[in-house]
Amino acid sequence: MLILASQSSTRKALLNQAGLNFTCVPAAIDERWLEAEAIASGADARDIASLLAIAKARNVAQQNPGALVIGADQTLALGTELLHKPRDRHDAIAQLDQLAGKTHRLHAGVALVRDDTIMWSSLETAELSMRDFSAEERDFVLGLEGETVLESVGGYRLEGPSIRLFEAVSGDYFTILGLPLLPLLAALRTIAPQYLLETPVA
Repeated sequence: MLILASQSSTRKALLNQAGLNFTCVPAAIDERWLEAEAIASGADARDIASLLAIAKARNVAQQNPGALVIGADQTLALGTELLHKPRDRHDAIAQLDQLAGKTHRLHAGVALVRDDTIMWSSLETAELSMRDFSAEERDFVLGLEGETVLESVGGYRLEGPSIRLFEAVSGDYFTILGLPLLPLLAALRTIAPQYLLETPVA
C-alpha cells in the first residue's frame, strides 16, 4: 500500500495526475511545536522542511505497518524569517506586502518511510521574486483567488491568478507546489517500482 501522509489537495492532485494508486492519511503531529523545537536547536528553513516531511511519514507509517508512506512539507523563508499559511485575508495581505519587491525561497522536503525505516528523503529549493505591486493589484488578485490562498504559505498560489504578482521564478515547478515530484518518482522506481505499475482507482 502506498500512502500520502497529507490531505493537501495540491499534493493529492499531483500524485493523481502522475497516475499513482495511493490513499491519503493525514499525519497527527504538532507541526508548530516540532518547528519551534528545531529552531531552538539551530535548524533553518531547509532543515525544518525535511524534518517535517520525515515526521509526517513516520507518524503515518507507525499506524500502517508494511505500507510505504510519502511525507512532504514546505517552508517559506524570507531571509531568516519563516512565513506560514495565512490565518485570514488580513494576514494574507500582510504576507504579500512583506514579500513585495523581494526574493524569497521555498524549500520542499519529501520522504519515503516504511515502518521505522527512512527509505529515502530529498530536499529541493526554489527562488521566487515578487514585483513591487500596488495595493490595488494585490487586492484584485486576492479577490480572484478567494479562500484558496489561505491554504498556501505566503498567501499566494503560483498556479493561480497570483502569478500576476511575480517578476521571476527559478526552480522546479513541483517544488514550488510543495511536492518534488520528479525525485519522488525516481525514488519509487528504485525502491518500489510496483507502485508505478498499479492501476489507479477511479
